[in-house]
Amino acid sequence: MTRSTIELPVTADDYRIARYAAAAIALSVAEAALPTPLPGIKPGLANIIVLVVLARYGWRDAAWVSLLRVVAGSLVIGQFLAPGFFLALSGAVCSLAVLALAQHLPPRFFGPVSASVLAAFAHIGGQILLARVWLVPHDGVFYLLPLFATAALAFGAINGLVAARLLAIPVSIAEAAPAAMKGAA
Repeated sequence: MTRSTIELPVTADDYRIARYAAAAIALSVAEAALPTPLPGIKPGLANIIVLVVLARYGWRDAAWVSLLRVVAGSLVIGQFLAPGFFLALSGAVCSLAVLALAQHLPPRFFGPVSASVLAAFAHIGGQILLARVWLVPHDGVFYLLPLFATAALAFGAINGLVAARLLAIPVSIAEAAPAAMKGAA
């Protein structure tokens, strides 16, 4: 019996996405350990990474990083296919949809901070809608909206400021590391 193998070529883009996704996953796992006053109110630190990837490499790479973060992060913390996973996934998908639209806004007036705030509102909106439809079939869930919107505004602005600061740093030597590693292998 002969055994056949399939080899997929690994590109520099794959290394870059994996590196950024690993950073986003690490931030998600660290954030899961933080105590929160209410379930669902978290700083969204991994979204800083997604914003940096969006600004530097485009929506496609940002979507990969965001979705890999949700899936792998839920696997690491043991919540894959639990309600928290679906809430995170719905928030990420809504956030990515808004970021796709926000790319077409004039960059003179809309930067990382406004993109982050818009994405934070979309994220919490997607989560509240899913919670209403699936987990809490009562309109009372919408009473939490002002609290969640305030958190989205605050954390979205802070994360956007951090992302803007990171984007001001030139792409480092670490970006060239996969090419150097490939040459050494």
